[in-house]
Amino acid sequence: MIYQVYPRSFADSNGDGIGDLPGITARLDHLVELGVDAVWLSPFYPSPQADAGYDVADYQGVDPIFGSLEDADKLLAAARERGLRVIVDLVPNHTSDQHAWFRAAVEAGPGSPERARYVFRPDKPNNWQSVFGGPAWTQVPDGEWYLHLFDPGQPDLNWDHPEVRAEFIDILRFWLDRGVDGFRVDVAHGLIKQADLADWHYPVEPLTGPGTEGIRPPMWDQDGVHEIYRSWRRVVDAYPGDRVLVAEAWVSPAERLAAYVRPDEMHQAFNFEYLEAFWTESAQRAVITRSLAADAAVGAPTTWVLSNHDVIRHASRLGLPVGTRRPRGIGADDPQPDNVVGLRRARAATLLMLALPGSAYLYQGEELGLPEHTTIPDEVRQDPTYVRTDGEEKGRDGCRVPIPWEADAPSYGFGPTAASWLPQPEVWAELALDRQRGVPGSTYELYRAALRLRAERGLGLGTLTWAEAPDDVLAFRNGDLFVLTNFGATPADLPAGLTPLLTSAPLDGDGRVPQDATVWAV
Repeated sequence: MIYQVYPRSFADSNGDGIGDLPGITARLDHLVELGVDAVWLSPFYPSPQADAGYDVADYQGVDPIFGSLEDADKLLAAARERGLRVIVDLVPNHTSDQHAWFRAAVEAGPGSPERARYVFRPDKPNNWQSVFGGPAWTQVPDGEWYLHLFDPGQPDLNWDHPEVRAEFIDILRFWLDRGVDGFRVDVAHGLIKQADLADWHYPVEPLTGPGTEGIRPPMWDQDGVHEIYRSWRRVVDAYPGDRVLVAEAWVSPAERLAAYVRPDEMHQAFNFEYLEAFWTESAQRAVITRSLAADAAVGAPTTWVLSNHDVIRHASRLGLPVGTRRPRGIGADDPQPDNVVGLRRARAATLLMLALPGSAYLYQGEELGLPEHTTIPDEVRQDPTYVRTDGEEKGRDGCRVPIPWEADAPSYGFGPTAASWLPQPEVWAELALDRQRGVPGSTYELYRAALRLRAERGLGLGTLTWAEAPDDVLAFRNGDLFVLTNFGATPADLPAGLTPLLTSAPLDGDGRVPQDATVWAV
């Protein structure tokens, strides 16, 4: 069980309104109490922060806003003392435009060895669009164009260049030597581009959209990426202990994603098709069945996830009408989710997910039932998506708001002052950790109980067997645990002789499972 920490929003030790590494270290006991096994840290490297640190200027350092390398070492040591493993983010598709390599490339000029490390062309070669909106090509003063599938401050590296490959082997070893337990690999599906850089006339979303079934975009999921990860696997396998590689690969169908977790490549790959699945019995059954079958074919576990720093928190996403495509951000003028319904479904979805065999990831604050902050004033938004789409897409700021620890403290205990790099909504007070710890039925205590039972019963290593159930009801067994989720309006009966262990919502007066609830029973 892995817990994602978004460093700038987890805990602020010095009162500047931005979370940092000492703040994380001071809050590690929360993760122990919650019951997770490992922590994944989003980027903390030196960066101009054009994309919240995913524009890396130096892969072997720590940005001063987060602390120092000494602070990183202290965090690793403190985690190790508590039995927590640490996974760090690695961003190989692109660097910052302030990286020494890119600055040298701009200065050196056309045809130079320095430019060969990136994707430069004398003329704009195609119609590709940035994931953040607008063209994916930007012109430098001497007239050449460079590729950036994300922000212009994130130039794409040329992974056909041997120096690029060698540099990242060195980066892997740098952090492995400092004691990290693995890497979450950002945009793992994007490193290799189709050689002819062909035009692309469909949406640029990393997951192929309607009408693109069976068609792979020329910028995503090219077969050449797998050779890179086989070389990385050899590096991590040479270190003692169980070091891991985790792919952030927005790839479909499930069989294409499974290629990333073949025995000599990555250990895990986030199942985003599962994250995107609608809240219906048929959609959930289909994606679970498909995912487990695809990963079993390569001997790998499935990696389940419901929220992260790039998507609307599932406590709000599931509060939108069933069948709504996932928005890329929600603003005050947009249709608002029903946060009561959303939290109810989120609790049910989490119990469903945590009962599935495989690995699972949690995103900071979901254990508190935090909703998306949907009313952030536009003038304080920082996501480049908002700027590059002229506000058409609100972006990801709403899921990145600093989390609440203490209801009555400044910045809800995020830091020692009221400063917060994004404003926190007033509802944070009632959802703060100190308002939920020890409270029966709270979302926090539900997560603690679920994680304890998941570990005790070995659910992650189990096997799923579907059980017969009425329409709109999903039921299965994992070992001797019976799991039932009711998506329909009619209350569902538990099979005779079963005793509930954990419920996401109270059963009705007749012991039946109400709508939008999950029960674990034995």
